[in-house]
Parts: sequence; C-alpha cells; structure tokens
Amino acid sequence: MAAAKLKFPGISDELSEILDAKMDEAPARRRAREAFKDIQLNIDHILLKATCDGLKTEESYEVNSRGVEIFCKSWLPETSQPKGLVCYCHGYGDTCTFFFEGTARKLASSGYGVFAMDYPGFGLSAGLHGYIPSFDRLVDDVIEHYSKVKEYPEFRTLPSFLFGQSLGGAVALKVHLKQPNAWSGAILVAPMCKIADDMVPPFLVKQILIGIANILPKHKLVPQKDLAEAAFRDLKNRELAKYNVIVYKDKPRLRTALELLKTTEGIERRLEKVSLPLLILHGENDTVTDPSVSKALYEKASSKDKKCILYKDAFHSLLEGEPDDMIIRVFADIISWLDDHSRSSTDS
Repeated sequence: MAAAKLKFPGISDELSEILDAKMDEAPARRRAREAFKDIQLNIDHILLKATCDGLKTEESYEVNSRGVEIFCKSWLPETSQPKGLVCYCHGYGDTCTFFFEGTARKLASSGYGVFAMDYPGFGLSAGLHGYIPSFDRLVDDVIEHYSKVKEYPEFRTLPSFLFGQSLGGAVALKVHLKQPNAWSGAILVAPMCKIADDMVPPFLVKQILIGIANILPKHKLVPQKDLAEAAFRDLKNRELAKYNVIVYKDKPRLRTALELLKTTEGIERRLEKVSLPLLILHGENDTVTDPSVSKALYEKASSKDKKCILYKDAFHSLLEGEPDDMIIRVFADIISWLDDHSRSSTDS
C-alpha cells in the first residue's frame, strides 16, 4: 500500500504533484526538498525560528569511494574558529535538511562547526529510499565522510564529537567501536541500542521474515507503528512533523529491518567496549527506543567520563517533538557538555 498523500493548506497543484510523486530514488526527493524548502524552514517550530546570522552554511554532493553520491551540509561560525566539530548521524528514515537544520544552527551559533550527511538511500543521497543492505557498509560510508572533514587543515587540531539521534546513536556507537581513539566524545539522543520489545516481531515471524528477506530484500512487509505519534509528545509539533516531506514513511524494507535488528543486538552485547566520553539523553516515556538500554549503556560502558540524563514524561524526539521548555532544557544540557569537553580537549 502506498503512503498516504500529503495535504498542506495553500500550496499549488504543481507543488502538490511534486510532493505526491514516488520518492524511491534521489531525484524525486531532491525535487521535493527544493520545491518545499522555503515552506519547511518557515514553520512555527522553536528549532526553525532560530536565526542563522553570523553563520556560513554549505551544501554539496560528494561521490564516495563506493561511487555513491552523498549529500552533505555544514554550518560554521562566520567570524571565529570553531571550538570543536560536531558530526551528525541522523535517525531512521530521516535527513539532515529539516529539523536538524535548526539544531545545527543552534550548535553553530554556540561556536561549533557542524557537519552532517544523509546516508545512502536516505534524504538527498543516492540510493533506494529506506534501504540498508548492510549496516556495516553504511557505517563505513559515515567514517569515510567524517574522516575527510576532520583532515581539513583548519580542523585537524580541534576536538571532534559524534552526535547521534535514535538510529544515529547506533551509527555513532558503531563508528566509535571501529575507531576507538578517533573521537573526543559522543552525544547520544534516544540512541537505538535496542529496538523496543513491542516493535520486534515474535521469533517465528522473525524467522519467516529472514527467509523472505533473502529472496525479496527490498520488499516492504514489516508492520510499523505511526512513528510520529509514538515519538512526538507535543501535539502541535507532531503535526509539523509531516512537513518533513522526504522522510521515509512506508513500512520498513525487509533487509533494512533485519539489519537494524542485527545491529542493535550486536551493540547490546558490546556495551562494555564503549570507551569514549559520553552524554546519553533519553525520554523516560520513549516507546520507540528503550531508555532502560541507555541506562545499561551508561552502567556498562568502560568510559571514565560518562553522563546519562533521563527526562521525566519525555517521548522519543527530544529535540523536535517535546514542548518548547523541554527542547530548551535538552539543548542547554548538550551545549554545557560540549563546552566542558571542548575546553578539556584543548587544555589536554
């Protein structure tokens, strides 16, 4: 079944047609984003009300060593050297061109150089929408891109931090486990270290899905809750989530679902191998990723410098889906931690 058509007040038939087009491949997603960008960035959301005066931003497409065209974006303070680099790993189905635009502006306005990319198959990067044939390969693509960024002469001496949201938390942890000494720290927002039990299919169903995935890996068969409803506590912000027109909204593809399950099971077994400075943030009422596993990560990680904050009543999307006062509080915790750790990295 196709995803429901989007309805937005006051937009032209021509724009409606662009938004309703099938977005399996990158050209359709890029057209939709370009046509809808000004409307997106002017919605009434606290993240997108932040001005970007004094910032320089750059967007580009880069072909990586596997020949995949990757969309990437940066936000930098215009007149000063950044205090550190923040390298973003986005969530499942997401992109770095909508809500994260506001997050990046806030971090860059606080003195950080922010870099982001869309994974292959997501956002504006090339590839079949929502398809992860190999999670390890995706992680290698992320490592390749951010290693290049960190090698720019003006950034080589700066502290560098991973910033992973949801599935991006799993990406950030896998990046760290493959590069144990390469990063000054990681911020993990509602990290997907384990998929919530009620989202995992029963054992027998899982075995059947594995069998079908070997034959039809790109097929969409895996049922899924309405993620915006599960992730966004604030009703106004939940409505605004639909303006993210290039997010992957369909049922997960079989290979993707199994790769996510395998990856989170693998991370859960290796929590004690996590050794870098950590800030873990999670909503206590998150039903998408399990806050108890964030607690387990905090307890088991071998990091000497680690902090875990659980926010009472908060849902999964801490930076996009909460009431404004909670979003402000979460940002204050992130920037305070970054300031402490960029200073200590510079001093050491």
